[in-house]
Amino acid sequence: MASAFSAAASAAPKNVIFFLGDGMGLTTMTAARIYAVGEDGDLTMDTLPETAFIKTYSNDAQVTDSAPSMSAYMTGVKMNNEVISMSPDTKASDAAGNAYLSGADSRCPADNGKPVRTLLEIAKAAGLATGVVTTTRVTHATPAASYAHICHRDAENDIAAQFVPGGKGYNVALQDGVDILMGGGRQFFTPASAKGKRTDDRDLVAELKARGYSIAANRAEFDALDAAKSTKFVGLFTASHMSYDLDRDPAKEPSLAEMTVKALQGLKKNSKGLFLMVEGGRIDHALHETTAKKALQDTVAFDDAIKAAITEVKKTDPELKNTLIVVTADHDHTLVLNGYARRTGKSTATNPGVLGLVKDVIGNKASLDAEGMPYTIIGFGNGENRAQGERKSFAALDDSTVFANTYHQEAAIRRNAGDETHGGTNVFLGAMGKGSERFFGVMDNTHVFKLIREAAGL
Repeated sequence: MASAFSAAASAAPKNVIFFLGDGMGLTTMTAARIYAVGEDGDLTMDTLPETAFIKTYSNDAQVTDSAPSMSAYMTGVKMNNEVISMSPDTKASDAAGNAYLSGADSRCPADNGKPVRTLLEIAKAAGLATGVVTTTRVTHATPAASYAHICHRDAENDIAAQFVPGGKGYNVALQDGVDILMGGGRQFFTPASAKGKRTDDRDLVAELKARGYSIAANRAEFDALDAAKSTKFVGLFTASHMSYDLDRDPAKEPSLAEMTVKALQGLKKNSKGLFLMVEGGRIDHALHETTAKKALQDTVAFDDAIKAAITEVKKTDPELKNTLIVVTADHDHTLVLNGYARRTGKSTATNPGVLGLVKDVIGNKASLDAEGMPYTIIGFGNGENRAQGERKSFAALDDSTVFANTYHQEAAIRRNAGDETHGGTNVFLGAMGKGSERFFGVMDNTHVFKLIREAAGL
């Protein structure tokens, strides 16, 4: 038995790259494909040879939030909404419904659940290089689920402290520390006295430097990072989340693809292999806003990162004999494609494409609703832009209005601004490389953890 396991482990991939498109449901993927390459085109995600559908419900909710859904991938355990990589009995709030929080500081009771080991921690214990890359704050739910354990996701001061080797609150399961971390969220590493959010007056950036980490705070410092020489580096490019890709200034912030490549160049120096988690995190935020154009552009930027990673890995592993790549999402949203729209082709400066109005197949005229008014191809099940009264009492929509970068698509159910909800539909998973044949059919998100461990021999 032992010899069989050793043989399987030696044949398994040394490298695992886990891509997570936050909130990237199947409809969002479809819309992003049409937006970028037209109805008959393919994103990189579409070309992955192995595919599956993933159930996303959490331990206590039909519709999950990002904390337990990403934690399920990372630990193989179902947990309650708001909880990050803890046992199923962990509660995010007390019996009266009050969150175990004080601002960004945790009030989690000591007897409130136990940490559950993550894939990153398992990889670290096996001697692999480890990294986390995101466009959100690095302390946000998805990245945090790979390296931290907390009863409430919003305790981001504590999550940041769990990352810093040797400091108070450090997650000792990370041993000498995660090798590479890049994204936003500098405010939770900075004391309040320096315009940060930390209430303990610790300067975690200075502590990381003292521990041998190279630090990048802007594009110039990112470019100066020598991945061939640096063994550990952290990039914190913004105080909070990084910019939407549609708004990003390339002179100030690197793209998700650029961060992914830099991380791989640093991690692959480890002969035992690597574990890298990459999140396209702002897809989710744009969907909560119901600004579909931002969501689709961030989905394309996420897809660009996948393509760039495949290209980078193939420089040293051309047939992916030692590399497993998994691409998935943590949950759906309520974005829908309306009507019987004629094919639009990809979006351009002069063609709104899937972001435009529904046009009839015959005649290319705007389709009309029951009140005789035009409506958009993309809509939301709920969101902030719901006509208060009859739609015919408002100005008719036109393509220039609905193609604007900041246009909020209409919703069936009115919610507060930025408060569109997640959806509970299954999400896509694609895989390629060694061990990817394990991924097929419909499976629970907790089973993905098991399959990655098996494929990687961890």
